[in-house]
Amino acid sequence: MRKERIPVAREGFPFIGYAAFLTLVSALLGWQLISLLLVLATTFILMFFRDPERHTPDIDRGVIAPADGKVIMVEQTIDERFCSDEVLKISIFMNVFNIHVNRIPLAGKIRRVTHMPGTFFAADSEKAHLHNEYCAVALDAGDDRTITVVQIAGLVARRIVCRLQAGDDVTAGERFGLIRFGSRVDLYLPRESHAVVKVGDKVTAGESLLAYLG
Repeated sequence: MRKERIPVAREGFPFIGYAAFLTLVSALLGWQLISLLLVLATTFILMFFRDPERHTPDIDRGVIAPADGKVIMVEQTIDERFCSDEVLKISIFMNVFNIHVNRIPLAGKIRRVTHMPGTFFAADSEKAHLHNEYCAVALDAGDDRTITVVQIAGLVARRIVCRLQAGDDVTAGERFGLIRFGSRVDLYLPRESHAVVKVGDKVTAGESLLAYLG
């Protein structure tokens, strides 16, 4: 029998538990207004860490969205921190109401994981990808092709969670981490890749097709 999982990311358990505990204490003390505010806060935290099951399509050379949110950039660029050649960059902005669990966009092997501290500009700003805290995951997609997934902390986010290590074999749609309380994910693909999304599109992690790998 298949074991059912709680549809909440495990990283959220301490936050949810602490908020629920404060709500209970406030209610026992008879602080009605504070209790109501704490109920709302607990509900928000619970919703933020929700983690429903997703059904990842099996598409030849298909690159699947690593995050829920809105596409804010689709362009050819060079970013020497992650690649020496021109690449196709797709950026997804996650607001506080999106599901924040991140997923693997394409099957392969993890080449390296790099975490860098930084500032906390608004994640949808131009400064964010240059100065904010980030965690970059380089994935070997085969045939000498590498894609890079970059988790970027936002204005509210202060903690990037990435469970991957160099050498890990991964599959498309697999959960690999999250960013607590707001953020964005940048995806760097080989230059020849063909995007099927445009700026303004809403995408779903683990399900939406972003591009065909070049």
